[in-house]
Amino acid sequence: QVQLVESGGGLVQAGGSLRLSCAASGLTFSSYGMNWYRQAPGKERDIVERINWNGGWTYYADSVKGRFAISRDNAKNTVYLQMNNLKPEDTAMYLCNAASGADYWGQGTQVTVSL
Repeated sequence: QVQLVESGGGLVQAGGSLRLSCAASGLTFSSYGMNWYRQAPGKERDIVERINWNGGWTYYADSVKGRFAISRDNAKNTVYLQMNNLKPEDTAMYLCNAASGADYWGQGTQVTVSL
C-alpha cells in the first residue's frame, strides 16, 4: 500500500520559513518524479514545484521562484520543500504527489502565513 505522509506545516508570520517533508512508503521512491501542489480554499490545486527521480531536474512555479526549493533524499524516501520569505498568499494546503504512470497523493499539510 502506497503512503505519502506530509509534515512540517503550521502557522508562520510573513517573512518566515517552513520546511515541509513528504515521507513515502510502499513504492520504489527513486522511480518516481515528485511534486508539491497547493490548494487554497475555493481555488484550484496548483503545481508549486517538481523534481525528477534523481534531483537533476526541477521546476518552479513563477510565484515561488527564489523563495522555495525542492529537494529529495532517495535513501530516506523523502522529498522536501524549503519555503523562505513566506507571504500571506502562500497560505494553502500543501500536498505531495508521486507520479510515474501511476499517481499517488498525500493528505496534505496546512500552511498559514499571517501578516
